[in-house]
Amino acid sequence: MTWLITGGAGYIGAHVVRAMTEAGEQAVVYDDLSTGIAERVPEGVPLVVGSTLDAERVARTLTDHSVTGVVHLAAKKQVGESVELPLHYYRENVEGLRVLLQAVTTAAVPSFVFSSSAAVYGMPDVGLVTEETPCVPMSPYGETKLAGEWLVRATGRAHGLSTASLRYFNVAGAAAPELADTGVFNLVPMVFEKLTEGAPPRIFGDDYPTPDGTCVRDYIHVVDLAEAHVAAARRLASSSGTDMTLNIGRGEGVSVREMIDRINRITGYDLPPEVTPRRPGDPARVVASADRIATELAWKAKYDVADMITSAWEGWVRRHPDAARGHQA
Repeated sequence: MTWLITGGAGYIGAHVVRAMTEAGEQAVVYDDLSTGIAERVPEGVPLVVGSTLDAERVARTLTDHSVTGVVHLAAKKQVGESVELPLHYYRENVEGLRVLLQAVTTAAVPSFVFSSSAAVYGMPDVGLVTEETPCVPMSPYGETKLAGEWLVRATGRAHGLSTASLRYFNVAGAAAPELADTGVFNLVPMVFEKLTEGAPPRIFGDDYPTPDGTCVRDYIHVVDLAEAHVAAARRLASSSGTDMTLNIGRGEGVSVREMIDRINRITGYDLPPEVTPRRPGDPARVVASADRIATELAWKAKYDVADMITSAWEGWVRRHPDAARGHQA
């Protein structure tokens, strides 16, 4: 099969492209390069630069490359920014998806994998979040992901499209330094940035109802995440009429304080965190149940938190060479 991977020049997208090609699948990348990096696209994989809002270019790409499946990762994804720019997020994430699905159904592409998020759950008051946990998103970003799931599912049912919506938990790590996350919006790179500056990492609130008072999250290595996409894509390709919604996590919670302690230890720094007030909307605990994906796709995460931190740090040092020496100064 030939898979069109939207957002394939991004952090997660580039890992999905690599996993797909290593698994013997043909890939085509479609990315507007607003945050993606062209150099992440492997040699021999076509790169089409364009927006999912460009109906003509999307349709032409599907036809020109004889696409038989789509993995849709292109989206705006900063929670805080979505609160400030809800119209922009709905346009990019929901209207962009609608345009893409229109082209997919017109071209009779049979398989569609949608990049969703644990943000659809909001603040779940459960020990483990299952796919049946009520979805009450707390940001426009989370709303667009939930609306995206509805749109994908409805389109699949109406047009015989096999679909999978994959709800990511907290993604970290890298397959190689050149594929590392270049953004500073998630906990691991945020802590790296503070350590490199010689400043204490920040903990937003330490009075949550958790063992050490800090928020607990489920972290998943981006390589494991990419492998889950391959498994989902292959399931859709071999089974028409499939409709799956799956969590992608490890089912293990790690608190923010624990994570910072591990990062300090692995990087060689020794900067105790600074506690600041809570951020509005941060749930105390969000940890995935990964039972369904294990049953449906025989998938299980292979990498642990230490692997995530170590591989992410290698990528950070590649871009910030002084970081490796900073703790010795």
